[in-house]
Amino acid sequence: MERLKQKVAIITGAARGMGASHARTFIAEGARVVLTDLSEDAGKLLAEELGENALFVKHDVTNSQEWKSVVAHAEEKFGPVNILVNNAGVLGPIAQTAELAEEQYLKVCEINQHAVFYGMKYVIPSMLKAGKGSIVNISSIAGIVANYGFPSLAYVASKFAVRGMTKATAIEYGPKNIRVNSVHPGFINTPMMVEATNEDGGDALVQIPLGRLAEAKEVSNLVLFLASDDSSYITGAEHIIDAGMTAQ
Repeated sequence: MERLKQKVAIITGAARGMGASHARTFIAEGARVVLTDLSEDAGKLLAEELGENALFVKHDVTNSQEWKSVVAHAEEKFGPVNILVNNAGVLGPIAQTAELAEEQYLKVCEINQHAVFYGMKYVIPSMLKAGKGSIVNISSIAGIVANYGFPSLAYVASKFAVRGMTKATAIEYGPKNIRVNSVHPGFINTPMMVEATNEDGGDALVQIPLGRLAEAKEVSNLVLFLASDDSSYITGAEHIIDAGMTAQ
């Protein structure tokens, strides 16, 4: 059974890592997917791999005008949008607060937080046309606890903000049949994680009760559940997928 049959989704940061995994999962479940990313070559290759139900659009998530264009492309190609996965994000610099440059702080918040606002602002009108919608905002366990050696105050601030924005928007648009949830992954085996640590996750494994990094597909399964009608009574909630890290 295709859990997203005929639904239209936008996934940001979809050229690699978790975003690419979400896109593959959604296509397999019957969705028509707009993949967005700044990595044009990788994005186009993935869209070609996924076939006629995938469309790649080069997209700077911090540019509100480009969000309007993405939604227009989605509606023109597939129809009104049912699903938004705000997946694009950055870790930012490794720096303590007093050493963190102002422009670095603002850049991380612009990508991780402001872009989530733009996504919801410009996609919700399309969801209202569709009659229902599900927004999945990818935060982090850094949006639950300020620990585990996260790169900086900027990353933690942005991920806590996504959690709060999710709840506020869920309350506003629940009566309009639009659900909004946040997902809070721990350490995932993706290029971003490898770049931030080393090939096998390094010291991160010591902190994980299950003793391993998650595979991107494991997060995608949770995102799929929240995007689908299987989670029809779930909104305004944070969903932690961290192998027990925040239970400690």
